[in-house]
Amino acid sequence: MKVKTKAVLGQLSDMDFRLLQVFRSVVDCGGMAAAGLELNIGISTVSRHVKDLEQRLKLTLCSRGRAGFALTAEGERIYEETQRLLASADAFRAGVDDIHRRMGGQLHVAVFDKTASNPACRISAAIALFAEQAPEVALNFHVATINMIERGVIDGQFQVGIIPAHRSSDSLSYDTLFDETMQLYCGAGHPLFDGDDTDLDWNSIRAYQFAGLGYHSPNMELSQQVRLPRKATGFDQESIATLILSGRFLGFLPDHYARGFVEDGKMRAVRPALFHYHCDFVAILRGSPLPSRVAQAFRQCLLAVHGVDGGAQQG
Repeated sequence: MKVKTKAVLGQLSDMDFRLLQVFRSVVDCGGMAAAGLELNIGISTVSRHVKDLEQRLKLTLCSRGRAGFALTAEGERIYEETQRLLASADAFRAGVDDIHRRMGGQLHVAVFDKTASNPACRISAAIALFAEQAPEVALNFHVATINMIERGVIDGQFQVGIIPAHRSSDSLSYDTLFDETMQLYCGAGHPLFDGDDTDLDWNSIRAYQFAGLGYHSPNMELSQQVRLPRKATGFDQESIATLILSGRFLGFLPDHYARGFVEDGKMRAVRPALFHYHCDFVAILRGSPLPSRVAQAFRQCLLAVHGVDGGAQQG
């Protein structure tokens, strides 16, 4: 005989949404004290909300104590489901705003790191234009890895993403915005820092340890193409820069980001005429369902400030 299981949760109430929002803030902030500051409520209130959510779900979501804050395995699953649920709720509100033909609510934009120093990047100008056109929209800006941004746009966690172009997905639409030059750098103390690099080529450069990004990206594609074995792994440009500055590794960085380190004598480009590549940055939006009016408005602002035609290219 089939055993019937009773659902732990019935109808979700406004309080349930509030508890989930507090829980998400705790995870995003890395602890209850930081979340209390973010939410402008006391730490005891944050703790009580998390405990109430655990009782509501009949699960232990996190451990807290002298060892610090940490999610349990169940907490990680609930956090993922919370992200999806709250993203869907935001999408619903955006849909209602569309029906009323007004732009309000929240817009979440995610950008790959170290773009602000790129003179070809005009994201800040797009933000200024968007803020003028949609003053009632609360803009949330995130910095994340390429994979996280792609997945977040598809899942609805982010409405707009800006990433280096590296592959296409049928689930996303793409608009090319600007580009950047990536050059190979070594840090002070590296054998190549004061050496002659005129005779170096892709074969001889493999004798030196290379630090690269640990996920699918133009960086990874190039290192595989020229067979540069990765001896150290970073997950953002900051970590690659830190590895280069150790004087032990070569690595690619955007020339605009590395410029300050070069001027301070902390790193230099290695035979830049040969060891470089270019990558385009694209704006991505979810292909289906149709992006909200707010997301489409931000896309138009990005296109306008970068002088790009308004027709999106499907992946």
